[in-house]
Amino acid sequence: MADTVRVRFAPSPTGSFHVGGARTALFNWAFARHHKGVFILRIEDTDRSRSTDEHIVQILDVLRWLGLDWDEGPPASGYRQTERFEIYRAHGERLLADGRAYRCRCTPETLDALRDAAKARKEQFRYPGTCREAGVPASEPHALRLKMPVGGQTVVEDAILGTVTFDNDTLDDWILVRTDGTPTYNFCVVVDDVTMKITHVIRGNDHLNNTPKQIACYAALGYEMPLFAHIPMILAPDRGKMSKRHGATTVEEFRDQGILPEALVNYLARLGWSHGDDEIFSPKELAEHFTLAQVGKAGAVFDREKLLWVSLEWIKAAAPERLAEVLTPFLGPALGLPSAAGAALVDPARLAAIAASLKERSRTLVEMAEQAACYFRPPAAYDAPATAKFWGPEAPHRYAVLIKRHLSQEAFDPESLEGLYRGLAAEMGLKLVDLAQLTRIALTGKTASPPVFQVAALLGKAETIARLKTALAAVERAKPPLGPKQ
Repeated sequence: MADTVRVRFAPSPTGSFHVGGARTALFNWAFARHHKGVFILRIEDTDRSRSTDEHIVQILDVLRWLGLDWDEGPPASGYRQTERFEIYRAHGERLLADGRAYRCRCTPETLDALRDAAKARKEQFRYPGTCREAGVPASEPHALRLKMPVGGQTVVEDAILGTVTFDNDTLDDWILVRTDGTPTYNFCVVVDDVTMKITHVIRGNDHLNNTPKQIACYAALGYEMPLFAHIPMILAPDRGKMSKRHGATTVEEFRDQGILPEALVNYLARLGWSHGDDEIFSPKELAEHFTLAQVGKAGAVFDREKLLWVSLEWIKAAAPERLAEVLTPFLGPALGLPSAAGAALVDPARLAAIAASLKERSRTLVEMAEQAACYFRPPAAYDAPATAKFWGPEAPHRYAVLIKRHLSQEAFDPESLEGLYRGLAAEMGLKLVDLAQLTRIALTGKTASPPVFQVAALLGKAETIARLKTALAAVERAKPPLGPKQ
């Protein structure tokens, strides 16, 4: 085995980027960084009917967004399987010349009939080796099959699962190269891993059943095997396979919901891996601590509430300037405008201050944008339970006094405004909350928001007074003043 650790993440560009694939990429990246090794990105695009360049671009974008930088791979050439067919062809010819593979003339119709017969007998289909010793000439249409060992067992020493044993009698001579000349997945994987000098194959345990086939191919080619480590699957809350019915399943969906990339990386790292009781890890800390010995064998349940908790912790820890930058695309939709409109709404410094006022109460950037909407437009309506509680007969007089005092207020920072409200409440014989909630309703339409003096300061004096006047007019329309003024 080479001294330098070399691992790979090898996605197929056939669809959206599932969080299971992201976790596999993350574990490979963390393992490589922990051992100061090499992290390789390889695109397995031999399924030409489903693979697209658009999905490759999507894979690269998602990995960059997650911060999982690769040392070798696209856009450099030689890291897409469709660019490597000559390499596979040469290896196939060598196996054939060495007597480790054979030509098979069996047609799809013949194989389907054998498969149906096995099903009728309630048996698992296994290719019977019809052409193994037939000496099929190269002139006939043929596939290329690997001669699998007969009898005995294939043992996988897995770094996570331990010793896993397969009876060779359950394994058939599988196809290396199809009749049309295209290589199969398992053959490409072996050839790619050996030619790229992969030392550790870290992948989902849904690939475990492929491993004995691949081990036989390594042996037939005379190559040293990498160390295998099969990661448990990510499970839905019902412990089934994650699907759309359980909510978001792709990295893109969580990105569009406003989860910070470091929060998603942190959460995925803790799905099946642990380091004591620690919950919050930066990518750097993850790389420092990551080992395969701390990866569990059992499937890990995806808990969306836990993800949102982790996301909140990362938002709270983020610099306001960073939040302003990543929040901008979400502002437009929160206001019913196109995403691009967010950039034109405010200057970065003001948005950073707004983000700072919301970071303690926002689990996602979508939530933050929705709460930030009050800074960019006055309330379209007032919360009914709020007005029922605070818009009593005395509300018009109190709004009028607030407007008058705000007009004469020079300093408009949160501390000065709090002093104004405390003094006014004492004058009027009220509690601070009586005036603060009236103002909060006027400014945001609700009784829950960031500290109201912070909101007023960020809105500015003119906008605050304008919203207080609008609220006063709404109160007067809703119910005329009754009873003595206070």
